[in-house]
Amino acid sequence: MALKRKKKGKKTLVNIILGIICFIWLLPTLGLFVSSFRPAADILHTGWWKVLPHQAWSAGETIQLPKEVDLREPIAVNGTNYSDDQLKAGVTVDGKRLLWENRRARTINVQEKAWEFKPALTLQNYKNVLSGKEYKLKEADGSETLQKGTGLSQAFWNTLTIAVPATVIPVLIASFAAYAFAWLRFPGRKTLFVMIIAMLVIPLQVALIPVLKDYTSLGLNGSYLGIWLAHTAFGLPLVTYFMYNFISQLPKDLFESAFMDGASHFTIFAKLILPLSVPALASIGIFQFLWVWNDYLVSLIFIGNQPSVQVMSMKIADLVGSRGNDWHLLTSAAFISMLMPLAIFFLLQKYFVRGLMGGSIKG
Repeated sequence: MALKRKKKGKKTLVNIILGIICFIWLLPTLGLFVSSFRPAADILHTGWWKVLPHQAWSAGETIQLPKEVDLREPIAVNGTNYSDDQLKAGVTVDGKRLLWENRRARTINVQEKAWEFKPALTLQNYKNVLSGKEYKLKEADGSETLQKGTGLSQAFWNTLTIAVPATVIPVLIASFAAYAFAWLRFPGRKTLFVMIIAMLVIPLQVALIPVLKDYTSLGLNGSYLGIWLAHTAFGLPLVTYFMYNFISQLPKDLFESAFMDGASHFTIFAKLILPLSVPALASIGIFQFLWVWNDYLVSLIFIGNQPSVQVMSMKIADLVGSRGNDWHLLTSAAFISMLMPLAIFFLLQKYFVRGLMGGSIKG
């Protein structure tokens, strides 16, 4: 009984710690999501939590002071003297706040705290950040300014055009390679496999300049084909190692039976390996897609920073640099960039854990 209670206590502690970590991660994400729907003026003046029910000062009765009151002297309100600065900032007395309503007309508003729930939400932020058209932005003081949208939709499609092939190509090639290393016997197999795994420790930045020189001579720089090949080359070592761990643990009897039935290596790969490796393919596909989707450096080097070919990470970086005060655009752009990775993860999550555990237990 004592052992069971101890195990249950440890499990409860782990769950509490995991819950705290999840809360710490989810809170800023929730703030980002809510802020992306708030008007620009509200974002600049109040926190995102103000969309939830909260207590706020609401206007109440108005006190009219005599016109001859000298604002340079202490001002008597309900038998108590206050300075002009206090009434400008608002002074709290007995749970009520005294604040100038109209200083010139000598009127003071007596405010009381009340529960407020008036979330001002809009889809205009997303329309403005996705389109490249001009739009009118209403400021807190009621004035309007003319601004131009960021055209993020073009960057979204550019990123998708790069990410999908740059995920499928290395995963497919690495699966062929992993099958060969796991189940084929040829001279130099172990040496070649060690060389591929050794590439995992080579920093990505070291290879950028030599590869860029070759790309320039071959005319691949600035093209989609070039960026696909770059992401494929940089991603192959990890994907090959991951797929090898999974494929090498598949039952040997399957392959022996297939060979006895006259199946070729390609038939075995297509009919047996790929269907059995779906969890591993989904897991490494998620990692590769997330890396390519969030990539900034490789895309900047091999495809450039021109508006027509910019990816999401470049566009958002430009927003931070040129329009760092436009939080209504930054929050919307950041959340749009999260949508595709989240969709991919939730679509493939049932395979994710199975794929990560694949190959970890022999037998």
